[in-house]
Amino acid sequence: MRTPAARVVEAAIAGYQRRLSPRKGWSCAHRLAHGGDSCSGVVRGEVHRRGVVRAVLPSAVRFLACYRAAVLLSPLQVQGFCCLGGIPIPFRFGGRRP
Repeated sequence: MRTPAARVVEAAIAGYQRRLSPRKGWSCAHRLAHGGDSCSGVVRGEVHRRGVVRAVLPSAVRFLACYRAAVLLSPLQVQGFCCLGGIPIPFRFGGRRP
């Protein structure tokens, strides 16, 4: 059974995925580099399966993997950085090149 905290976090991530993510102008570097789910989808799944507290470490590992994927992507596709928990993640992937 999911805790109330897990339900709140899942709902917040779902809202982000529906309302903010499509409008922000960049995509998850890990998803673009390796395929599969975006970081928000993976974290939402971890929270659902493990709960909020136990999802922290796998989520941090995923964000680090996303950072590493961003490094692999062409510098021409990077137009800025978003800091997430101290990890600078480049953004503006897969968009139009200057």
